[in-house]
Amino acid sequence: MFDWLIIGAGFAGSVLADRLARVRNERVLIVDRRNHIGGNAYDRFDDAGVLMHQYGPHIFHTNAQSIVDYLAQFTEWRPYEHRVLAHVDDALLPIPINRTTVNRLYGLSLDSDEAVEAFFNERAETPAEIRTSEDVVVGRVGRDLYEKFFRGYTRKQWGLDPSQLDKSVTARVPVRTNTDDRYFNDTFQCMPKLGYTRMFEKMLDHPNIKVMLQTDFADVRRGISYKRMIFTGPIDEYFDHRFGKLPYRSLRFEHKTLDMPQFQPVAVVNYPQNEPFTRITEYKHLTGQEHAKTSITYEHPSADGDPYYPIPKPENAELFKRYEKLAQATPNVWFVGRLATYRYYNMDQVVGQALSTFQKIDAALGTGTKRARAIMQAS
Repeated sequence: MFDWLIIGAGFAGSVLADRLARVRNERVLIVDRRNHIGGNAYDRFDDAGVLMHQYGPHIFHTNAQSIVDYLAQFTEWRPYEHRVLAHVDDALLPIPINRTTVNRLYGLSLDSDEAVEAFFNERAETPAEIRTSEDVVVGRVGRDLYEKFFRGYTRKQWGLDPSQLDKSVTARVPVRTNTDDRYFNDTFQCMPKLGYTRMFEKMLDHPNIKVMLQTDFADVRRGISYKRMIFTGPIDEYFDHRFGKLPYRSLRFEHKTLDMPQFQPVAVVNYPQNEPFTRITEYKHLTGQEHAKTSITYEHPSADGDPYYPIPKPENAELFKRYEKLAQATPNVWFVGRLATYRYYNMDQVVGQALSTFQKIDAALGTGTKRARAIMQAS
């Protein structure tokens, strides 16, 4: 008999397994259908000995000191500020768009935030209502920059034109008038010093935690004795797709190792125009590893495969709400994480959601924390 069955060994499931085992002193079985822990943040050494990310680049960034401190129990940090270039009109230009992008692309010499803002304002088209991703970008920087940097990338990534997607998609990408070329502005920007997998290994290293890999939810749903469940998989899958499948976009990763020390000037280069892929990642920029060879990944968006990105359209949100009502009426099951809540969260947001869920569980169930403290005091 386990106190908890946790479905999914990514951030949401692993954080909750750690808290339930260490703080509440309860027995946890965590299962995952893949052959590894860490979810999409899983990293590994490839055949050449280069540390790479199996499911594309994962860069940790947050403004929450509490989340950094929590994860620091399981890893040391390597400072890293992420920079991305876009391959546009045969040039490599900073993305998000900033003053340098505008000057290089148009052969200008704008020298102030005000001058760049005026440049954007002259070209911006004001829609009657900002509803779609196209509205957001065209209303901020105009049609030409939208076509060069956003439309093609979005079409490849989502399989839909930006005019068909919710405004939240492109609203995630800022536009700057200064020369700041960092992709993120968060206070904390860093990478686990020894990699994500090592961090997850320490998080799950506790006698109260048992891990089962290559195990499907359906295989253990009725064959394991447990009191309560944490579910981090697709919420529609839990309910056997009762109302139909929630739509997702997937990715296909093409990994290559090259016999050269460096392939590109930054970790990620976006390809928003006619190429069949969306971006190329070179991992040594992220990890700081020194190696005679380098490993890169081409990302090809796909309609089929593992679910990665919920597709932000109103009808999909309505379908999720139907499943959410079922989830709220399901006793002793907590739905946590990207797939279970049908939202695109950054890693720090998933950690924050898991820690918040644990606090609610601990408050609702009560006795576990007192029991754990008594054990610690006795020892």
